[in-house]
Amino acid sequence: MTENATFANDSANPPIVAGADGSEISYQAVAWAAMEAESLGAPLHIITSFGIVTVLESRTALGAGEMAALRAEGQRVLSEAAEIARHAAPGGKLSVTTELTFDLITPTLLDRSNHARMLVVGNRGRGAIRQALLGSVSTALSRHAHCPVAVVHGVARPGADAETAPVVVGVDGTPNSLPAVELAFAEASRRKVPLVAVRAWSDSSGFDLPVVGWDVIRETEDILLERGLAGYSERYPDVHVDRYIACDTPARALLEHAEGAQLLVVGSHGRSGFTGTVLGSVSTALLHTAPCPVIVVRQP
Repeated sequence: MTENATFANDSANPPIVAGADGSEISYQAVAWAAMEAESLGAPLHIITSFGIVTVLESRTALGAGEMAALRAEGQRVLSEAAEIARHAAPGGKLSVTTELTFDLITPTLLDRSNHARMLVVGNRGRGAIRQALLGSVSTALSRHAHCPVAVVHGVARPGADAETAPVVVGVDGTPNSLPAVELAFAEASRRKVPLVAVRAWSDSSGFDLPVVGWDVIRETEDILLERGLAGYSERYPDVHVDRYIACDTPARALLEHAEGAQLLVVGSHGRSGFTGTVLGSVSTALLHTAPCPVIVVRQP
């Protein structure tokens, strides 16, 4: 059951879809989504859910007064979120639509991802998305959405250098990481900031033990990384790229560089350069621990 369903299936200019639940972190996610949408010239669609995870007929058990109260609360959340979006993108050109649904939030967002440019949620939440912590929602979306998923954290980068901080991307050398690399280059180019490409290498003995021949390994891995980025560097000549080869676990290597970044981009899964580690587990860990927004890009 959906109300105010103004979601536009525009394949020429698909919207960015942001989930709001009345919590502060979800409103920060909406603000981030609004700035991203304005920068891309895309519309913004804000959705909130009062879906109840109980028995199938639970909705009919709610009285008219209870439904009216839920509806009023949902409209309040959407009104506040829309106001925050317009304040975050004050140019007056951002198109904002809203949607209140009584269906469960995760399957609803997954359905919207078929026709969205990006999904944006907070890394945790409360309120309208009551029946599942937003952390579990963001994890499910990052694994199953049909478009990139941005997860915004409550920790904001302070200081005047926030807008000049780099974009960081995890590169594992497999085709699964290529969509993430391409999106990271596009984001860095649009934001006019450097791109930090991180390739992690850790042997089976563990990152706390010395790796025999590490200098040779690092040189070889750096050559492979440079070759993997060459085509994108030609397409985005304005983006300065810093390459880093880390003898560490992927999660630790990416978190280290995310400390000084404004955005972290990773693939949803992969192997190779992230030796012995499925990137799905890495991206899931980063969703909840990175100090900056994280975009997870799935292989189409």
